[in-house]
Amino acid sequence: MIGLKAKTKAKAEPRFPLAALARHRMGSDGRGVTTLVAGAGCPLRCAYCINKWLHEAKAEPVTPAELYRRVRVDDLYFRSTGGGLTFGGGESLLHIDFYEALRPLIKGWRLSAETCLNVPKESVVRAAKLFDEFIVDVKTLDPAIYRRYTGKPIGEVIPNLRYLIGAVGPERVLVRVPLIPDYNDAADAERTERQLKEMGCTRIERFEYVIR
Repeated sequence: MIGLKAKTKAKAEPRFPLAALARHRMGSDGRGVTTLVAGAGCPLRCAYCINKWLHEAKAEPVTPAELYRRVRVDDLYFRSTGGGLTFGGGESLLHIDFYEALRPLIKGWRLSAETCLNVPKESVVRAAKLFDEFIVDVKTLDPAIYRRYTGKPIGEVIPNLRYLIGAVGPERVLVRVPLIPDYNDAADAERTERQLKEMGCTRIERFEYVIR
């Protein structure tokens, strides 16, 4: 009887749903000169989201090598300023397989992730090994206000944030706390900030949404 060698299907190369690239950003996406890499898709439906178009955007699926070829034009800026790539969108931590394949290509750049942390814990565990900085948009830590504003339960946000602070250290986690007209108020923002400090957060950014 002739033995047959089983055919194994090759694992598909991970791709990132690229919706937009914004080069030469400073002061808003981490240290130094950065390129914001915006991806499509998000688990939340925030009432005042400025990137609603990304929920259903017709994204271009790119491989790690393809993205690297596009962004390496700014290698000198990244290296000289301590900058690099910031992944946002959309929810950046929906694409962990892609980052694991991209990371070996990146030399001398910072990788940052803008995230709501409303994702499975496994994604946060894997991301902690890949990114140099996390920019966390928590909205509020009040479950009722959170659900009313985002359309989703607060879910794993708080335990994920606790894990992240412990895994990478508070110096690598910037937490943003907005004042959201018609949804929360200064008292809620104060409560959220106190909770964050009790959890070990040391980098907290307070600001107000301007609704026009």
